[in-house]
Amino acid sequence: MTDHTYDITIIGGGIIGLATAMEISRRYPNYTTAVVEKEQGVAGHQTGHNSGVIHSGIYYKPGSLKAQNCVVGARDLMAFCDEHGVQYELCGKVIVATTQDEVPALDELYRRGMENGVLGLEVIGPERLRELEPHARGVKALWSPNTGIVDYKEVSAAYAKQFLEMGGALHTGVEVRGIRHADGATYIQTTDGDYRTRWLINCAGLYADSVARMVGAGQGTQIIPFRGEYYTLSQEASRLVKGLIYPVADPQFPFLGVHFTKTMRKRIEAGPNAVLAFAREGYSMKAVDLQELFDTLRYRGFWAMSARYWKTGLGEFYRSFSKGAFTRALQKLVPEVREADLVRGGSGVRAQAVGPDGRLVDDFRISETANAIHVLNAPSPGATASLAIGRDIVDRAGKSFELTAK
Repeated sequence: MTDHTYDITIIGGGIIGLATAMEISRRYPNYTTAVVEKEQGVAGHQTGHNSGVIHSGIYYKPGSLKAQNCVVGARDLMAFCDEHGVQYELCGKVIVATTQDEVPALDELYRRGMENGVLGLEVIGPERLRELEPHARGVKALWSPNTGIVDYKEVSAAYAKQFLEMGGALHTGVEVRGIRHADGATYIQTTDGDYRTRWLINCAGLYADSVARMVGAGQGTQIIPFRGEYYTLSQEASRLVKGLIYPVADPQFPFLGVHFTKTMRKRIEAGPNAVLAFAREGYSMKAVDLQELFDTLRYRGFWAMSARYWKTGLGEFYRSFSKGAFTRALQKLVPEVREADLVRGGSGVRAQAVGPDGRLVDDFRISETANAIHVLNAPSPGATASLAIGRDIVDRAGKSFELTAK
């Protein structure tokens, strides 16, 4: 006899799991839906540790799921915030080419942004850059006035509130230990007993591949955790940054480089780098899970990735250990920043799916198995695009699970 029985059970109480739960309850109120989350509250990991940027859709390859979902998702996210009283700010963002060598890549970002339908995107020169960010320096830049900031934990709490008001069930402090099939149903084995469900949606984030493997899926990729470490500018140095200042990122690489981010808490964060974490929830260098580290090291995709990106990886680790190196990376954008201005801040862990060939999965990846849907890769701009991704998942669920509305 099971403790809980539902039509649809979503594993993972991050922003995408909650957006999906909210949408499925809105569209299919005649089915019982539950979210199970192993932490005591929602949005405890990737959602709650990111920089809080509402991305506008500049970086992503036209036609990709990221490109399709980001612009629409940002618009819908801000509309949701307006409706439900969640504060956000359109502070704008500059992407700065600091040398002529970076200009072709900047031009490519502009082309992508325009093709993706980013509103208000503008190529600017040094004089206009100084007007927008007086302490930034560069030979050319992109200005995105519709890039903003928000607290995604507040957004997630608002999603959860809507889900509960529509009759959904949210179970926190419930860790998934296994999944089995019997009697035509799926039994999710948890620390709170078995959850019996007809259909499963896997939004487990850092553990999405592990949950997928419990049902015999997800063999094509594995999550490799990357820690992003931040500094916070001192109160005096915060005057050097008005909004968001980013370097020109390599469009072929899914990390954006160290940058300056204004937050809703009125602080200026600097970072993050991207270093291998020794645990999926490894928020510090000392956080080590030997089994999870062994799982990473025995995966052939990890070694192929290391061979492909070893030079970049060494640079990221060097910045992790050297505050001076971190400072020099920031000084390329804002020369007046000094090492003494940086105060050690927080960190986050990105769930990066990596293929057996060592290639980083750059786009969102959603797969299906019998009676289940798996979100196997949903990094940035996943939070920005959460409502759009949630709709996509529910579209798939409607077809795959043959759901019928009232």
